[in-house]
Amino acid sequence: MRKYLPLMTLLLVSLLSLFIGVHNITIDGILHGDSQQLMMLNKVRLPRTISLILAGGMVSISGKVMQHMMQNKFVSAGTIGMMDSARLGILVAMLFFPASTILLKSTFAFIFAFISSLTFLALSRLLPKGDEMILPLAGIMYGNIIGSVAIFFAYQFQIIQNLSSWLQGNFSTIMKGQYELIYLTIPVFIALYLMAYKITVLGLGDEVAASLGMNYKLIQLIVLVLVSLGSSSVLIMVGSIPFLGIIIPNLVSILYGDHLKNTLNLTWIFGSIFLVFCDILSRTLIAPYEIPVSVIVGSLGGAMFIFFLLRRMRK
Repeated sequence: MRKYLPLMTLLLVSLLSLFIGVHNITIDGILHGDSQQLMMLNKVRLPRTISLILAGGMVSISGKVMQHMMQNKFVSAGTIGMMDSARLGILVAMLFFPASTILLKSTFAFIFAFISSLTFLALSRLLPKGDEMILPLAGIMYGNIIGSVAIFFAYQFQIIQNLSSWLQGNFSTIMKGQYELIYLTIPVFIALYLMAYKITVLGLGDEVAASLGMNYKLIQLIVLVLVSLGSSSVLIMVGSIPFLGIIIPNLVSILYGDHLKNTLNLTWIFGSIFLVFCDILSRTLIAPYEIPVSVIVGSLGGAMFIFFLLRRMRK
C-alpha cells in the first residue's frame, strides 16, 4: 500500500484540481451532461491539471538530474542561470521577431538555456570544491547577471510587461489549444529515465566514466540538451516556478534514497503533487481571485529550502 501512496495522492489532488475554481463544476453536472460544465472541464480545467502535472514533474526531475550530474544537492535549472537565459532568449525572439510564434520563442529559449548551461558548466570547473554552497551561489549570481541584462533591454525597448509575463509561474491562462507544447516534457522524461544509469556514472567524474567505456562529454551534452528542452518548454508555457527543482529532489532523497533510476519516477510524482497542491491553494486562499502559483510555491518552497539547508549544515 505504501508503494502506491504517492500515485494515489497525485490522483486525488488532480481530481480536486478539476473541480476547484470560480466556475462551479460538479460530478452530478458532468454525469448529467451539462454542456457548460463539460466545456469548462474540457477546455480549461483538464488542460490546467495536465499542465500542472507535467510542469511539476519536469522541473523536479530536471533538478534531480542536475544534482546527480554535478554532485551537488542545491543545484537545479533555476540555480545555474538556465531559466534566466531562457527568458533572455524569449526577449531576443520578441525584439527580432515581433510576430514570433510560441514555437519560435521556445526555440530561442531552448538555445539560450542550453548555451548558458554549457557556459556555467565550464565556469564551475574554476570554482573551489570545498564548500557545496559555492556552486549554487555562483549559479544564482550568474543567473542574476543574465536576468539583469534581459530586464535592461526589456525596459530599453519598452517590452517589460511582455517579459514580466514569463517571470511568474501562472496557470490561469492555460486553455485547450494553447498549452500542448508542454507535452514535450513526456519524451524528455522517458529519455532521461532510460539514461539514468549513465547520468549516475556522470556524477562520478570523467575518469570513472572513461574507465567504464562511456563518452563522458557526449553523454553530458545529451543530458544538458534534454534538461534545457524540458525546462524551456515549461517556462514558455507557464513561467518560472521557484525552488521546486531543489526541494522535491531533496525530499525524495530523504524518503527513498539517492538511487537515480529508482527515484526518478517518484521525483516526478512528488513534484506534480506539490505543484497541484500549491495551485489549489492559489485558487482558494482569496477566492474568487487567484494568486500566481509561483507565490505559493516560493513561500512554501523557500521555507523547505531553509530546512534542507539547516539539515545539511548539521551533518
